[in-house]
Amino acid sequence: MNEEAERVLIVGAGPVGLVAAACLGEAGIPVTILEKSDALPKDLRASTFHPPTLDMLDRFGVSEKLIARGLICPTWQFRDRSEGVIAEFDLGILEGETNHPYRLQCEQWKLSEHLRELIDASDSIELVYDVVGEGVTQTDTGVTLTVRHSDGSLKEIKGSYLIAADGAHSAIRKSLDIEFEGLTIPEIFLSMSTEFPFDDAIPDLAPIAYLTDPNEWAVLLRTPSLWRVLLPTDPTLSDEEIKAPDVMERRLQKLCPKDGPYEVVHATAYRVHQRVAKSYVQGRVFLVGDAAHLNNPLGGMGMNGGIHDAVNLTEKLVKVWNGEAPLDSMGRYERQRRQVAIDTVQAQSLRNRKIMAENDAGARSAYHDELRAIVADPAKHKAYLMGSSMLQSLKDLENIA
Repeated sequence: MNEEAERVLIVGAGPVGLVAAACLGEAGIPVTILEKSDALPKDLRASTFHPPTLDMLDRFGVSEKLIARGLICPTWQFRDRSEGVIAEFDLGILEGETNHPYRLQCEQWKLSEHLRELIDASDSIELVYDVVGEGVTQTDTGVTLTVRHSDGSLKEIKGSYLIAADGAHSAIRKSLDIEFEGLTIPEIFLSMSTEFPFDDAIPDLAPIAYLTDPNEWAVLLRTPSLWRVLLPTDPTLSDEEIKAPDVMERRLQKLCPKDGPYEVVHATAYRVHQRVAKSYVQGRVFLVGDAAHLNNPLGGMGMNGGIHDAVNLTEKLVKVWNGEAPLDSMGRYERQRRQVAIDTVQAQSLRNRKIMAENDAGARSAYHDELRAIVADPAKHKAYLMGSSMLQSLKDLENIA
């Protein structure tokens, strides 16, 4: 690494950091990405790509590659665990608003793989593994990032700007003392992946289904190779108790009884937060993705929102880099994307959780009636999908100065 080079430093090589790097590299801006792992992680985290996210990835020729390795889902459902389908939403209604009127189910690590191919072919981007971004200082002309190597040694790397894409526990955000406002959801979320074909066992099941229930809501998501089951879990239990094979088996059998045991290929239990950073921009340092905002996964807005952050940010940063706009113009990135995080992502994901977990019979019935009425009215149906697919938020932010 040339320590004195003018470049943008990106901490974190998840999908959000890689999209930011690809956008900047496309503009010919030198980028150094610093990743704490020793390879691109192949985790089973986000798997839903919303229409506008695919539109954004079209510029790199990545969407078609993801589609080839993913599962196109033109519909998704709200269901009741005892009543069945409450409302089915048809994303085909969005034809003309997007090049991709559907959700794509595809593991996020596949996006990282294809972005890595772009980065390997770029003369503008270098990717450094096995280093942890510890903190950042800055002057009027540049930033200095302190990184820790695997042997424990510390080193300083200089750049012109820094993008913090280092996740929920962002060391960069903490080093800048930026408050991470919000709350922690009481229940723990348990995610289990299995090859069992739920669509063969549950009548009229869409590949993406949110199941309301007064006692235990659930989410069923199909990926190209597995079905993923998400269940709320008692936060007083230990990780070992939550993921005990007999406990997971009992919960899966309650959700969908079948002959013989389930084979759980992968399971993880995690706490969920609803938080938004007090600021996204501090001088020459910018927060994106989970470093800037966290929300529950009900609606699949986390990774998508982070990618939208990266595209919005880099469009503005390219202009600053090229001398076409002043540095303080980056404040509009914060105003736009922070507003979206609060008004759209937080509001929608919290509302989804409230619908699914509602245990008052009258309120549950009212929610169900409202959803049925939305689907039955073409204008309301489209408006709902514009919001849930994140298309409307992109339209709305253009009005934020």
